[in-house]
Amino acid sequence: MLTLSDHWRSATTRLILIYGAFFLVWSIVLLGVVYWETGRYLSRVVDEIVEQRASYLKTIERSRLPAALEATGALDLRGVMALGLFAADGRYIDGNIERVPTDIPADGLIHALPLGLDRRGQDHREPARGIVSRLPGGEWLVIARDTRVIDQVSSIIRQALLWGLTLTVIPGLIGGLLLSRRPLRRLRAIEAAIEPIARGDLGRRLPVSGRGDEVDLLAAIVNRMLTEIERLIGEVKGVCDNIAHDLRTPLTRLRTQLHRLQGNDARGDDDARALERCITDVDALLDRFRALLRISELEDLHRRSGFTRVDLGMTLRQVHELYAPLAEDNGITLRVELPVEATLHADPHLLFEALSNLVANAIKFTPAGGKVCVRAAMENQGPRVDVIDSGPGIPSGERAAVLQRFYRSESGRQVSAPGYGLGLSIVAAIVRLHGFQLSIGDSTSGGACVSVRCWGDALVASGSRR
Repeated sequence: MLTLSDHWRSATTRLILIYGAFFLVWSIVLLGVVYWETGRYLSRVVDEIVEQRASYLKTIERSRLPAALEATGALDLRGVMALGLFAADGRYIDGNIERVPTDIPADGLIHALPLGLDRRGQDHREPARGIVSRLPGGEWLVIARDTRVIDQVSSIIRQALLWGLTLTVIPGLIGGLLLSRRPLRRLRAIEAAIEPIARGDLGRRLPVSGRGDEVDLLAAIVNRMLTEIERLIGEVKGVCDNIAHDLRTPLTRLRTQLHRLQGNDARGDDDARALERCITDVDALLDRFRALLRISELEDLHRRSGFTRVDLGMTLRQVHELYAPLAEDNGITLRVELPVEATLHADPHLLFEALSNLVANAIKFTPAGGKVCVRAAMENQGPRVDVIDSGPGIPSGERAAVLQRFYRSESGRQVSAPGYGLGLSIVAAIVRLHGFQLSIGDSTSGGACVSVRCWGDALVASGSRR
């Protein structure tokens, strides 16, 4: 399900929004210029009309001026002109203006009258542009024209701007959302295809639509890269497996012959001890090769055929029963805490092996008198199993390295614990096979806390113990 945040993260949507923002700004600038130029032009036209009327009326004799004012007003069918003749003391003589305006100077120049004029027979004012002139006889002549037409044109331009932006921005946003849906769906399909590849299934490939666009080109490049990676890893894995198989056979024969010599040996104790050490060394080598082959087997994701419903609590109790005697012999307290019960979709033998390795590793590195706790807890995503010990712990800088083959932590070398550095590698391989998450942290007692989060599709059912 595509969400609004997914659309916003789309490059197509962002480009459309950026383009829309630039278009909006330039549209406002363009219409602003049109509005300003139109208003200036209409104001100039009004000024020319007022100046022409004023020049005409000034040339008329004083005795004929009232009649000329009435004739001019009669010709103004739209009622946009305002004319007034006043005595030198401001007393009204003729025209349709009540009084001389006081908000413009009597300099014979045209000025704006934003508050309008007091016109006879009207109870409201209209904004106008007018001129106040003094006649030779001392009278005042006032001529003005309202600017309603300028306001109407301005209103038309503003409405055009609003409608233009509405009819442009809204379809643009809708178009951007529609255009981004298909690329987002394809990216979701690619993301779904990448998930099993990230888990190690290199046989998967990214989907290609066949359109030949940029996404298909990128998917084709990645697919070619995956093919080459799969080939190289397969070759390396095959070589390693062949080496392990080839060396295991002569080592097995060598051990058999050493054991036969030990049984038939009638020489001194020194020779017997030397043979015993040789057998021990051969057994150690065989254990290493078995562990390497085991990891190789677990990293094959086709090993999922044995998955079934597994009771996590029962598995942990079986691990506790198996390692309780070993912990007691080493003077270590081993306890299990099961506040939750959960059923997982997993391979029961592999899950038991992983948890057993973690508990055995904790017991091995915990000194006598220490404690090891196996605890299950329920989180929002699913159950979590913690194996907590009071040993030396694992430094934060080595926690990723200890999951690699043959790596042993410095703390492990200090306590001289036997091992080949393959136990946690096996655990990591089993965790990856199941889709779980493995993390290493510190315990409250200063040791290590290894957590296995059984999240995702592995969780079948869970509940709390009462």
